[in-house]
Amino acid sequence: MEMGSTLNMDFQEDSGTLGSLPVTTSRNMSSSSSAFFSANQSPFFSPRSSTCQFSESTRSDAQCDSANLSADPPSSCSGIQGTECLGNARFDLPDMKLEPTACISSDFRKSDHVVSNGTLSSYGHVGDNGYYDLIAKHRKQMRSHDMSFSPVPISLSSNRNRSYDIYIGLHGRKPSLQRFANWLRAELELQGMSCFVSDRARFRSSRKLGLMEKAMDVSSFGVVILTRKSFKNPYTIEELRFFSSKKNLVPIYFDLSPGDCLVRDIVEKRGELWEKHGGELWFLYGGLEKEWKEAVNGLFRVDEWKLEAQDGSWRDCISRAVSLLAMRLGRRSVVEQMMRWREKVEKEEFPFPRNENFVGRKKELSELEFILFGDISGETERDYFELKARSKRKNLMIGWSKSSSVEERLGKRQWGSGSRKGKEPVIWKESEKEIEMQSTERQQNQRPKGGGWTSRRKKSAKIAYGKGIACVTGDSGIGKTELLLEFAYRYHQRYKMVLWIGGESRYIRQNYLNLRSLLEVDVRVENCIDKSKMKSFDEQEEAAISRIRKELMRNIPFLVVIDNLESEKDWWDQKLIMDLLPRFGGETHIVISTRLPRVMNLEPLKLSYLSAVEAMSLMQVNAKEYPIAEIDVLRTIEEKVGRLTLGLAIVGAILSELPINPSRLLDTINRMPLRDISLSGREAHSLRKNTFLLQLFEVCFSIFDHAVGPRSLATRMVLVSGWFAPAAIPVSLLALAARKIPEKHKRTCFWRKVLRSLTCGFSSSYSKRSETEASSMLLRFNIARSSTKEGYVHFNELIKVYARKKGVTGVAHAMVQAIVSRGSLSLHSEHIWAACFLLFGFGNDPIVVELRVSELLYLVKEVILPLAIRTFITFSRCRPALELLQLCTNALEVADQAFVTPVEKWFDKSLCWRPIKTNAQLNPCLWQDLALSRATVLETRAKLLLRGGQFDIGDDLIRKAIFIRTSICGEDHPDTVSARETLSKLTRLLANVQTHT
Repeated sequence: MEMGSTLNMDFQEDSGTLGSLPVTTSRNMSSSSSAFFSANQSPFFSPRSSTCQFSESTRSDAQCDSANLSADPPSSCSGIQGTECLGNARFDLPDMKLEPTACISSDFRKSDHVVSNGTLSSYGHVGDNGYYDLIAKHRKQMRSHDMSFSPVPISLSSNRNRSYDIYIGLHGRKPSLQRFANWLRAELELQGMSCFVSDRARFRSSRKLGLMEKAMDVSSFGVVILTRKSFKNPYTIEELRFFSSKKNLVPIYFDLSPGDCLVRDIVEKRGELWEKHGGELWFLYGGLEKEWKEAVNGLFRVDEWKLEAQDGSWRDCISRAVSLLAMRLGRRSVVEQMMRWREKVEKEEFPFPRNENFVGRKKELSELEFILFGDISGETERDYFELKARSKRKNLMIGWSKSSSVEERLGKRQWGSGSRKGKEPVIWKESEKEIEMQSTERQQNQRPKGGGWTSRRKKSAKIAYGKGIACVTGDSGIGKTELLLEFAYRYHQRYKMVLWIGGESRYIRQNYLNLRSLLEVDVRVENCIDKSKMKSFDEQEEAAISRIRKELMRNIPFLVVIDNLESEKDWWDQKLIMDLLPRFGGETHIVISTRLPRVMNLEPLKLSYLSAVEAMSLMQVNAKEYPIAEIDVLRTIEEKVGRLTLGLAIVGAILSELPINPSRLLDTINRMPLRDISLSGREAHSLRKNTFLLQLFEVCFSIFDHAVGPRSLATRMVLVSGWFAPAAIPVSLLALAARKIPEKHKRTCFWRKVLRSLTCGFSSSYSKRSETEASSMLLRFNIARSSTKEGYVHFNELIKVYARKKGVTGVAHAMVQAIVSRGSLSLHSEHIWAACFLLFGFGNDPIVVELRVSELLYLVKEVILPLAIRTFITFSRCRPALELLQLCTNALEVADQAFVTPVEKWFDKSLCWRPIKTNAQLNPCLWQDLALSRATVLETRAKLLLRGGQFDIGDDLIRKAIFIRTSICGEDHPDTVSARETLSKLTRLLANVQTHT
């Protein structure tokens, strides 16, 4: 056995698995290829100037696009984080003026600027004001108040020869429009295309307008985002005429379609769209009719660009725009990268297919949209709900830490001077209670009644509308996952990607780091090691997490869904889950589903039961016409099942699949006994409250057994599913584990006779089915649900808890055997971890499954060591990997101790002349393999501890490994020599540390 000799190879292989993943921490500004647009060259076009780098604090506090052009001409307004030069930036606080900025800020939702009239500027977070009131009041306020900009003037070094790949022109202060424009620009810049973004209608200075006209002239392409109000804007008309004449116009129809932009329809106010916004629009700004019509008619000459950004096509529009512009600019690698990204997202974005039978929840979907976006639009607006909002929350004040930028402190002072009497400012607290909003006056002058800090905290927690985070809470099986899935499918076009994370406390951090492949982020431990200073394990794990978090904090919107959050703290180290999330209020939105009453001091959206009509439609999938008496029985079933959507869906499936009426089904459920189940423990709390649901599960199992035979494959697949991880389970692995369950006595003939009448004709159609057909049966009866991964299924947590509580002998052992024999580290890592939890007893968990020595040796070599190395190297999860190896060492030591313990009652039965005292003497080869396996685990632990600076512990472990290998293999064996080299390195590093200290 040469496990030790292959350890270094394992490290090399794991360290190279993500070598192809690019780290997108900076953005490359490659020059445009003149061969693709030489015909459109402008006399002002000149080579791109060099750029300079600046620190992260400068990037966040002084974005180039946030610069006020009240001083020197700018070198750039592209807003590229980390690549644009802020040459000799200075801050003139005494001479500040409330003037518009040159460009739309790349992070206007993060900078939260305020102005003296008490409204938030569209430069800042537009969603922070007015969204606590009704939509009607909000929109009225947006129309009535002057939303002027108030940034700090920044003097920029002149760079008049700068050229741009893309000029983006827009007009309007609608939050959705600015969100779309920011996303478009960020995506273009991420692919290496420099951009200049401007709404010229906000400026009055001829010098600034002249600078922007030069930017138009030196841009290779002009993207003009068209809205209903764009044709009233003289600058948009000028941009259309200018870029159309250069034949580089790229129109994007934001809330229009190309067929709507007809001159005759607009002028004559034809159609519902132009009845309000149409007319002779050139008179509104004193323009010429000929020029206006020429600009509008020019849109129809742009045949190759048909980009529509309707409410349900933002992502497709931006993706197509980036691909087309990259192709025209000669960036073919960008086009190929976008194609690969689209293919990956299509396969991996959603964990479940969309539920075609989804009913109800219109109010909840509308409220989720309002909470996340601060506004609602489209069809959802018709289903808008009434929200109770207090007047004292109408104006929102944002508080910053000491590291806040000058713009933020200025906005804070302006707010204080301009706030009206009687309004209590509300502070947004940037801490572990980040979404807690409290009245400063209450904090200073009032004390909570009777409840201390707890009562005050509960009283102050409010739903933060427009902050980009929402929490949905409710009982198990009530439909939280279905609601989040429907929301994600309905609004996925507003995000670049939907990132679905399982929220179970043991797996959430690993699920979070699994986003590396979708986000193309390298989180390997090699990239987290600073050469000048050895980082601790905690620092290395935090570095990996920060890479993911940083990617989510760009101006590109993502939707992060944390489904079934079990706890606010991580199971491994009790760190707050909030540390994983990006800063609230950015472009990325976060939706959480949980059974907890409150998460992160955020007031959740409590999910209630379906209405009677919706519940009835869920139980009548096949639209059968039942008499009134049977309808009353359905209502009784609805009440008995706890009105849970899971139970209602199963009832509807049974009525659809079997020739049975509701009254007979109710009678069968009531007569079904509950056997072989223990409902003790906290996880079975939901089941103890609803025994009728358990009887419904038993009816399904009886149907499966009667259709195929006693202990059918489908029933056994359900029983073994409870021991798998809370992730998609491969049907092949599930069926293999189900077949390994020991046979049990058959069900009583009595219940087989009772169910035979219910399933007449059903038995023959399901006899002798394969594992695929067994999984199909589970899907048809809604016991399992399908996955977007082909050949995988999911099980509801209630069903998995029930399967574990049934306590069938040998089920957990069958699951472990299936994982050990056929588990794949790259495909089934969550389930391999679930098997390890059963084998080694992490934390206070008991050891559920015990293996024979031969099985344990195979497990260590083929499963444990590769899993620990991959977890440590590829994902930088240092402590879980080391804990796994430590528990594995303990298990090997226990097995070794059993080998050297004298065999009891051996001499009474021995016929040999020489007595054998131990199992080690009885089976020396197996004992040597056990000892060498233990040495390999010890050496692996020592090498991993070396990476975290724990040299003393590593030194002790490697000495034990050397002793074992020297005793068995000899001093000259390659594995022994390798271990001695590791010891030499540890000794040298340990000596250096002692010298420095």
